[in-house]
Amino acid sequence: MKFTINRAAFVKELNNVSRAISSKTTIPILTGLKIVASDAGLLLTGSNADISIETLIRADDPDLGLSIDEPGAIVLTARFFSEIVKRLPEKEMTVTVKDGFQTEITSGAAAFNINGQDANNYPHLPEIDAADSVVLSGAVFKELIGQTVIAVSNQESRPILTGVHFVLSNNQFLAVATDSHRLSQRQIELPTPSDATFDVIIPGKSLTELSRMIGDDDTDVKMQFSENQVLFLLGDTSFYSRLLEGNYPDTSRLIPKEASTTVEFEAPELLAAVERASLLSHESRNNVVKLTLTPAENQVTIFSNSPDVGNVEEDLAPKELDGEDLEISFNPDYMKDALRSFGQSTIRVAFTSALRPFTLVPTEDTSNFIQLITPVRTF
Repeated sequence: MKFTINRAAFVKELNNVSRAISSKTTIPILTGLKIVASDAGLLLTGSNADISIETLIRADDPDLGLSIDEPGAIVLTARFFSEIVKRLPEKEMTVTVKDGFQTEITSGAAAFNINGQDANNYPHLPEIDAADSVVLSGAVFKELIGQTVIAVSNQESRPILTGVHFVLSNNQFLAVATDSHRLSQRQIELPTPSDATFDVIIPGKSLTELSRMIGDDDTDVKMQFSENQVLFLLGDTSFYSRLLEGNYPDTSRLIPKEASTTVEFEAPELLAAVERASLLSHESRNNVVKLTLTPAENQVTIFSNSPDVGNVEEDLAPKELDGEDLEISFNPDYMKDALRSFGQSTIRVAFTSALRPFTLVPTEDTSNFIQLITPVRTF
């Protein structure tokens, strides 16, 4: 195998594929990057058994400066190969595979020789039927991931909660995540009708990596499913992830239907106040911020106390405040994550009691995006 390519173009695709490669794996060959050179171009593959990423660098794209002198395939240790490529001196690089999988990487006066492995020993990627598929705008899907993945659990004791629950039915695409202390739910209507229906749980870590690969050029993302795998297609890149097995809990019953107290804020203003209060709450053992609402006086006060450092109290200016008096405590980190997901929106926070979960929704769309937080008992 032998090819020459523009180094910057190669590094860009190498970085994407490397997201799936881990140095900690029980299958040694998966610490490597698989490269296949053919008339179509270069196919790069990385995998860690949970996610696999495959991208095609097309031979017919003049911007990539790719010329393939000899087709073939090789697996190279990703860590060394990646570091070598990034430090080569010239704009172009040449990779040549010789006898015994010895691989030479040259650029200008620099020449590296590293040991490769037989690409035939690399595991095959799953085959996924394209019958059940759905297409979403890249920008919308990236936003949806960002708004829901914040609420997945980091505790492996309940693996099912480490994923985001995706349901497609009657053209409604629903994503829900919860770690049992908070919940995030986003629903969108597909712009083009789809006959596909699915009910799957995708690991939060997979979605975070996928989100980083979705560029700002708003390319569409196509999702396809098999029994235990999901495939996302982004242009010439394929992103595979395993699905989590099991039944996701029924989260719809957790969202309160009634409210005894509601308040409206500009999300950035409330976020800034919570950030100030959390400067001291982080110094105390329980990390709690308290909110006091007095509708009759149109008064909202945020308070935080750390016995070792001191306390902070701030009067807030709500846009609207209705209902009963309430004093409620919560984890400020959950609140900050939730508020950031709303961007510049005006939000409505709805409370039922001091010990019941409360919800945050954007005022311009109160049904398709909900964040829920469970309060902290402080007495």
